[in-house]
Amino acid sequence: MNDPEIRTLLYPLLHDGVYVDELPTGTTRADVVHITSTFMHCYELKGDADTLKRVLPQLKCYGVVYDFVTFVVTEKHVEKLLPMLPEWVGVLVATTEGVRTHRPARYNSTVERPHLAGLLLREEVQQYLMALGLKGASQLRRRELFRILAQSHSIPLSGLAQFVRERLIARMPQRLQHRAERKAERERLAKRRRKRKHKKATPLTKRL
Repeated sequence: MNDPEIRTLLYPLLHDGVYVDELPTGTTRADVVHITSTFMHCYELKGDADTLKRVLPQLKCYGVVYDFVTFVVTEKHVEKLLPMLPEWVGVLVATTEGVRTHRPARYNSTVERPHLAGLLLREEVQQYLMALGLKGASQLRRRELFRILAQSHSIPLSGLAQFVRERLIARMPQRLQHRAERKAERERLAKRRRKRKHKKATPLTKRL
């Protein structure tokens, strides 16, 4: 079972809100992130052909950002994967018959403000801090903004998390439009390549 097949099984289980594919998170990309008005749930997919080499680096990125994290894997990975995961990380097993829960994800209490804000654009972080009354935020660089988020204990994590969810959901129509445009471009290029291949083959056919 491969990645597209697992996604096909996972998507119908994500009720309410939106889901985002390949969301940049720290130094990696989260395969699927389910975003609602109250939480963000990251799903990392491991098909039969995948390895578990990147599990620990991925967990390091996901654990400081998402409310819930779940690995969706095929049966072959379960035994080796479980010792690598904290108890709060969930595990779903994908088979040809569907997806079953090996263990549910628990709420993650290790989210950190700067890493969570890393899902935002710099302008969005500035907007959030200015709304809190931070004068001069519009002039600060990204590194300075993140230093403030890390050092100021007066900035509520819950408020920042809500703002991040709202911005990502609001951004979804644009992402869908870009996704459609990229798909159309891929199809256009593929069609052009087929035409070129056909033109090259035609003279040879005539000579034969």
